[in-house]
Amino acid sequence: MHPDVAALIARMAALLRLLEDTRDPARYFLGTYLRTTRAVAAALDAGMFEDPEWVACWDVDFAALFLDALEAYRADPAGVAAPWRLAFGAKPGLPPEAHVLLGMNAHINFDLPQSLVRMIPPEEFTGPGRLELRRRDHERIDAVLAAQVAEEDVALQLAGGRRTLLDRVLAPANRGASRLFLRESRRKVWANAGALHEARLRGAADYALCLADLEAASAARVADLLRPGPVLLRLAVHGFGVTLA
Repeated sequence: MHPDVAALIARMAALLRLLEDTRDPARYFLGTYLRTTRAVAAALDAGMFEDPEWVACWDVDFAALFLDALEAYRADPAGVAAPWRLAFGAKPGLPPEAHVLLGMNAHINFDLPQSLVRMIPPEEFTGPGRLELRRRDHERIDAVLAAQVAEEDVALQLAGGRRTLLDRVLAPANRGASRLFLRESRRKVWANAGALHEARLRGAADYALCLADLEAASAARVADLLRPGPVLLRLAVHGFGVTLA
């Protein structure tokens, strides 16, 4: 296992134990994320990626945005970006899968474009060969996540997710929808990373404005998921991801 990924897994596991001890609902997303990170580590060991060193560094950078936000929120809820304030501040009594969905949405829509821009230097955005390599490895993550969907459904049931007869009948369809939403959001993430890159070329002020737009759009999507009613229907209408102008 890559040493930086191993250190990330250790950090996540230690924080998860703390959240479980305090019954913090953020434990549901962190537990899912920890299992996914272990799956990414196995994919790295299996040679799934074209540039495993870059993927390992990106995996650590991306996860740190969530972990840092979580630790900051526990210290001062007002000190984190709006998507995370909404996700972490959701009612504790929501089902585990709801907390996971909120965390995934904030992390993918808000954090992932930032991490991609941090990990892809400007010269690689203008070099088609390198950029396409990054895109292919970015898309390979979808295969890892898709393989985890069924396992996570079981894990959330064990964690106390509420399942009616209708939920059980619809579970295969929901898993298929989850894979579709992940693919859709990652396409938007890649486009948003490009928008952030263009903004950084124009200077720090433009980048800050673009990031503020991303924060607002991501927060609006989390807020939409928090509204009562059929979440899957709203996702089908509006999509999982957000789009920057």
